[in-house]
Amino acid sequence: MCGIFGIYNHPEASKMTYLGLYALQHRGQESAGIASSDGKEIIPHVQMGLVADVFNIDNLSKLKGPMAIGHVRYSTAGVSQMKNAQPLVINYARGQISLAHNGNLVNASAWRQKLEKDGSIFQTTSDSEVVLHLIAKANGYPIEKAVHYSLAKLKGAYSLLIMTPDKMMAVRDPWGVRPLCLGKLGNSWIAASESCALDLVDATYVREVEPGEMVVIDKKGMRSVKLFNAKPKPSLCIFEYIYFSRPDSMVFGASVHSVRRELGRHLARESMPNIKQADIVISVPDSANSAAIGFSQASGLPYETGLIRNHYIGRTFIEPSQHIRDFGAKIKYNPVRDLLYGKRVVVVDDSIVRGTTSRKLVKMIRGAGAKEIHMVISAPPITDPCFYGIDTPTKEELIASTHSVDKIREYLGVNTLHYLSLKGLLSSAGSSTDKFCIACFSGKYKI
Repeated sequence: MCGIFGIYNHPEASKMTYLGLYALQHRGQESAGIASSDGKEIIPHVQMGLVADVFNIDNLSKLKGPMAIGHVRYSTAGVSQMKNAQPLVINYARGQISLAHNGNLVNASAWRQKLEKDGSIFQTTSDSEVVLHLIAKANGYPIEKAVHYSLAKLKGAYSLLIMTPDKMMAVRDPWGVRPLCLGKLGNSWIAASESCALDLVDATYVREVEPGEMVVIDKKGMRSVKLFNAKPKPSLCIFEYIYFSRPDSMVFGASVHSVRRELGRHLARESMPNIKQADIVISVPDSANSAAIGFSQASGLPYETGLIRNHYIGRTFIEPSQHIRDFGAKIKYNPVRDLLYGKRVVVVDDSIVRGTTSRKLVKMIRGAGAKEIHMVISAPPITDPCFYGIDTPTKEELIASTHSVDKIREYLGVNTLHYLSLKGLLSSAGSSTDKFCIACFSGKYKI
């Protein structure tokens, strides 16, 4: 995951970046950071925690200049520590450079070993720093060629914002795994992981950064550079539609809400013959809300809010010394008992990873008096880990890799369990297997 936001030529660049990161907070809650430039110097402020906790009027006022890039982190490569918080800022032979990265580089460790052998000293444990070291090694090149030199050696998923004191570059890997879009606000250019960040700052969505494209923005304006002659088949992450992106965003050229609603419609057509009869449809909020609406529309069953989510829960919380059963699930969700009591309930969720949270939710709904529970999932079974920026566990920990659907149904304690078919998933996203990365469902990795 991770979220990145950058803006060029705005009098309050750091404050606009702060707002953009607020809109992208769902993409990472471990650390937040902004690096700004006044044309001569890059000034960073990064810290562990949420955007609202990291920034205040005092430290934002020190981030001067008309250009800034920002980052919210969700760790997949490198531990969750302050040293890995981004944007990274380094001083090298050509001056200062800053980088914000969303994605995962699959050959970063091999390059790190080689660079360390040649004398490079790394300050972090994240894969992102490898990009900066390779740029620094290309010292004889202008910065744009140095970026090209660096990325030509790397494989994997990367949507990048790279900033020098007078220039901003937005880059997307040739497979296009992670999203990155461009927006315009007056005379200012913006690059962001999702279009919802553009909406918050009143910017206009222009287009996506294309796979394998580097957009360069400086005093000469905006220009596009194609980095790779051989264009591989696209490998867009289908999980951006299923779970990661906000429903109000445009991602990969489509409305996330519309795709998720279509997932729900397909799911209803596939699963209702097995369910036969039910009274209401509820979602596991918030990521399954749009799919549950689509399920309700296609099945004719009323959509109700059967689970209430606590939106004020962070990534960590203090559990009381007196043991409370299923505390983690209960602090996040609470059932609406009057609505569920005596009902045959269809529960729509976006995915099942280990199954432990789903099992606790089912127990909670059953405890509220539900007569029957039919769980439907708006994605196929996750059988394989991801190496492109999702912190899914090893294959052995994925319940669908070791259990049949019926065994998972028994483990969860539901009357029926239905996963969306791969065909239904791709049809809902309006594409064939050629366009999307579906490795977590198939085990077939394009990169």
